[in-house]
Amino acid sequence: MRTFPVFERMVHDPQPEINTTFHTSNALLLPSPRGFCAGVIRAIEIVRLALERLGRPVYVRKEIVHNAHVVAELAAQGAVFVDSLDAVPSGAVVVFSAHGVSPEVRRDAAARQLRIIDATCPLVTKVHLEAVRYARQGYTIVLVGHQDHEEVEGTVGEAPDAIRVIESVEQVDTLEVPDPSRVAYLTQTTLSMDDTAEIVARLRARFPAIVAPPDQDICYATQNRQSAVKLIAPRADLILVVGAHNSSNSNRLVEVAERAGTRAHLIGSVDDIQPAWLEGCRRIGVTAGASTPEVLVERVVAALRARGYDQVEPIEVVKENVRFSLPPQLRDAEPCAQGQRTGA
Repeated sequence: MRTFPVFERMVHDPQPEINTTFHTSNALLLPSPRGFCAGVIRAIEIVRLALERLGRPVYVRKEIVHNAHVVAELAAQGAVFVDSLDAVPSGAVVVFSAHGVSPEVRRDAAARQLRIIDATCPLVTKVHLEAVRYARQGYTIVLVGHQDHEEVEGTVGEAPDAIRVIESVEQVDTLEVPDPSRVAYLTQTTLSMDDTAEIVARLRARFPAIVAPPDQDICYATQNRQSAVKLIAPRADLILVVGAHNSSNSNRLVEVAERAGTRAHLIGSVDDIQPAWLEGCRRIGVTAGASTPEVLVERVVAALRARGYDQVEPIEVVKENVRFSLPPQLRDAEPCAQGQRTGA
């Protein structure tokens, strides 16, 4: 039976007083937190330690986190990324990505006698365990999330007959369940808080007896990064979100900014910045998704400073001090360092 990985420490400091007086020159607004979260740090460190302690090759199913820079860096160190376990030789070491996998994938890995190291984010594991519990209790589970996202695929795999995936308020209105009095809902961990709240409100209206998860499924890092964008959006002419195009939480940051009325673009690197975007902008916000290394943000900031945005305004919204334990196979290694590590 899988158990919930240990929280070594999890602290959310209350939002401090924010100095909202900005200089009149061209400025860059740099909110924190941004970039790597504890689950991403843990997943990357798991691959690094596996390479160090178990030797090459170490296979990784899918992208360990959704960022090409991180994947390329780990590949250079000896990690082999595969789309399917069919590409992993029998008996080899395989790491499951931070997004989680279904029980079917676990069974396949066991049948192939693979040495499994699980880098699933503990907060994703929490949702999996909730799905199993509700299914055993006879609930129909409404999973709010994106149908084709790896995290959702893994969660659905825990109880495929019980789970219905929805992405919008409109889909709530056409949802059919066997027993409206036995419905529970869960959410993908990287959704927009505002959009999810609207969907949940509609679910409650349609199914008054619906059961909520004990704690909100949208993870602390997703919430904090969205809150930071909300804070700077009214003061920015443009927000640049550094992150991969297949990163759900990065895409949600763009949507949060736009919902607040501020133009925003998702960029994979400094090379994606279009000069036309900057025309007429005096204050530009720069943030990053939870799987984005800080070095990519630093390059964007350097490029914008070279264009005349010479005043940098750091804005701390909340302090994060979250740490997850390593899986048993690597537990006797040195604890992974916390912070926005990139290895670059």
